[in-house]
Amino acid sequence: MTWTLPEPMLSSPVPEPRLRPGWAAELKGDGFRALLSADSGKVALRSRRGTEMGPAFPEIVAGAAQLPDATALDGELVVWEEGRLAFERL
Repeated sequence: MTWTLPEPMLSSPVPEPRLRPGWAAELKGDGFRALLSADSGKVALRSRRGTEMGPAFPEIVAGAAQLPDATALDGELVVWEEGRLAFERL
């Protein structure tokens, strides 16, 4: 099986934030949106537009190599420092 990176999940405004049973959400951080897939020890880390981000974040790629096959993550890369988000450190 060839594993491909899924399309990013885009946000949309809602009148009241309610999650369906079994769903999870995260606060919007000030960082870089990233999509990650891991399969057979191979890791792809890309921006929501498909730009390769692995060379800029080798520590994330190395850590993600331990994930189970066919894992896909969609989230925000942030730096949390001294109790605050530190975008300038990215």
